[in-house]
Parts: sequence; C-alpha cells; structure tokens
Amino acid sequence: MANLVLLRHGQSQWNLENRFTGWVDVPITPKGEEEAHAAGVALKGQKFSVAFTSALLRAQQTLDIILKEMGSPAIPVFKDKALNERHYGDLQGLNKAETAKKYGDEQVHLWRRSYDVRPPGGESLKDTAERVMPYYHAKILPMIKEGKNVLVCAHGNSLRALVMELEGIGPEAIPSVNIDTCRPLSYEMDANGRALNHALAA
Repeated sequence: MANLVLLRHGQSQWNLENRFTGWVDVPITPKGEEEAHAAGVALKGQKFSVAFTSALLRAQQTLDIILKEMGSPAIPVFKDKALNERHYGDLQGLNKAETAKKYGDEQVHLWRRSYDVRPPGGESLKDTAERVMPYYHAKILPMIKEGKNVLVCAHGNSLRALVMELEGIGPEAIPSVNIDTCRPLSYEMDANGRALNHALAA
C-alpha cells in the first residue's frame, strides 16, 4: 500500500490577475505562499519518499514551501515539463473576462474546460493527458508499486488528467471536475497501482 497526494500550486500572479497562464513562468503571490504553508500544515505527519513537480516556478515554489512547513527531510524531487500546465497557446497572458467578451462565454468555456477542444495554438486537455500519462506510468507509478508515498505538485489541468485515470472519469464528465489551489487530494494505492479510495483535505 502507498499514498499518492496530488496538489495544485498556490495562487499565482496571473491567477490573481485572471489571466490565462499556461506555460508562462509566473511566481506565486503572497496569498499563494499562505496557501502553500497551510497545505504543509495539513500534510504534517505524512511521510513522503519522493516528490514530483513541473518545470514551472509556481509549482516548484509551492512544493518547496510545503516540504519546509512539513519539516520533511530532504527527499528526491523530480522536475519535468511533462507535468506542466496545459499550454493555452494564443490565449496565454490574456484576461479571461476580456477574452470571454471577445469570443463569447460558451467558446471560452469550451477552451478552458472541455476534453478535446484546443484553444488557438494551444493544447486541449486530451493533448495534456497524452504527455502527462506516459510520464506518470514511466516515472511515478513504479514508485507507487514499490510502496513509496508520492507527492505530486503540479497544475489544474495536468492534475485533472491524472484524476481522470485514477478515478475512471470519462471525457464527458471531466469538464465539471475542478482542482482547487493547495488542497491536497490523497489516494490510497494498492500494489498494482490502482486507487482504492481518495479523500480531499478539508
């Protein structure tokens, strides 16, 4: 048995400004730092063997704060762009409300929440899953099968891709799934790497 904890980074500067962020490397805000400290407190007492994060600063900053808050000994941390947020293409940097006024609420909702609709020049959630899941199966899952507790600090859409597989959620239901910032989502995993149950931190 092993535990897998998924965690979305704390509030970033462009979350605060309501912008499409994607792969733009923006830092977390003071509120994001507070969220990360709170997540670290919520995770105190858990022992992780290894952590994974993306190549983006906001996820790395969040993970660093969490591990320090937990008083966790130095554990291996693997960083890879496979866990990066969905690439929003031409929308990156644009204000979400202004973009909705220009293209319409329905179109922007499709770009943001659908499974296989790509924003201009960007990735759909399906595209994101097609880079996240091979990395998960090659790098993360083997450690889980060894009984190691794993922490993954990443992004809303890269984590939604993982949640789809772990919980058996289909493309038609994934638009309604939301990943809150810095709210740990814990899975109890069996020796074959199947999720037995999951719990969301209060």
